[in-house]
Amino acid sequence: IAAGDMVRVITPRGQAEAKARITEKVKPGMVFMPFHYHGTNILTSEHIDPVAKIPEYKMAACRIETMA
Repeated sequence: IAAGDMVRVITPRGQAEAKARITEKVKPGMVFMPFHYHGTNILTSEHIDPVAKIPEYKMAACRIETMA
């Protein structure tokens, strides 16, 4: 995957399309997407924190595919 490639982010709950951006701020093997949007949040787990009752919007296993 190279900067600017269109990719598909796939999780057990769905998929989203995005333009890849490569940065040293995100470690190799990790993916970051802003979690302030419905399209991103729908990809995350439906589990909630047992104490705070907050959804797990900050982590999810995913697969990335180029759309070429």
